[in-house]
Amino acid sequence: MKFICYSSWEQLPDSANALFEQAQKDSLFFSRRWFENLTSIALDEDQTMMLACVVAENKVMAILPLTQSSGNSLYSLKHRYTTHFTLLLADDNQKQVLTCLVQGLSQLPFKGLLLEPVAENDSKLIALQQVMEATGYRCERLFRFYNWIYRVQGQSYEDYIATRPSRLRNTISRKKRKLEREHGYKISLFTGDDVPQAMSDYYSAYTSSWKANEQYTDFLNGIVEGFSKPGWSRLAVLYVNEQPVAAQLWFVLHGKANIFRLAYDEAWKSYSVGSILTSFMMEYVIDIDKVDEIDFLTGNDAYKQDWMSDRRERFALSCVSNIKPADPYKIFAEWLKRILKNFKARLTI
Repeated sequence: MKFICYSSWEQLPDSANALFEQAQKDSLFFSRRWFENLTSIALDEDQTMMLACVVAENKVMAILPLTQSSGNSLYSLKHRYTTHFTLLLADDNQKQVLTCLVQGLSQLPFKGLLLEPVAENDSKLIALQQVMEATGYRCERLFRFYNWIYRVQGQSYEDYIATRPSRLRNTISRKKRKLEREHGYKISLFTGDDVPQAMSDYYSAYTSSWKANEQYTDFLNGIVEGFSKPGWSRLAVLYVNEQPVAAQLWFVLHGKANIFRLAYDEAWKSYSVGSILTSFMMEYVIDIDKVDEIDFLTGNDAYKQDWMSDRRERFALSCVSNIKPADPYKIFAEWLKRILKNFKARLTI
């Protein structure tokens, strides 16, 4: 069993695919498609990728996807759109694998590690934290953001919508009738290979929304292209007079629907076109995709509470070397600046 750092995806042994396939059952943000698109498009100029791995007889037992920039800190391989991060870890010999991983990391020229955003109950990261603390690191968790979800529990859409606030149900019914009566409308759902071709309508609605211009067009197009090939993408567009006035991009994988991007034309706000489209997508993923969970990803916006039922927290896990007292303070100060910057630019969906 040995610790190896890979700097490119081509170097990674094929056996690593099993870890990604297992991990993506928990979150699409753990999929290889997600990480590969991130590294090909979204890394800053001063960032380099580091896949910190434990390998036993050419079988990859652990992968910690990291980035390194100037300075002596390592960070999770993430993007502004990342809403969940973890350590990929095989089921066998986990304690031995984690010990090897931490020992290997300790030999690298870094004094601290920042992993975000992570779940409070992530057993793999809890175990990693315990090993790091036993090795001489000071670890702590810092709150990052809230995450709203809905657990379907076998309900139909009719069952689901009946549990939503009456105010929301009445608004959807009234605005549907009003929009149909005064203008007429249609909703188109694009899946599979049709999604990339329909993204122009998404951008049209987005440009007319309160969000102005999409900052990460290349990254988003790469994700849509990568996720549409295996059939994970769902793009719903609401048209009035053949013009896209609202659009929503969702990703569905292993029974989980992720509400990734929402936008609507401000000129049609009074018709609640966003809510009409959300209700359409809710019905589709519940009754057609048969999902078990719907995830609103990042943010504690009041409107998300109308659609969801449970709220989780996401954290940043920081581990700082205790070897030199002066260095951890500098590293932690650097992290605080980074975290504050991230909060200002946090994803709004």
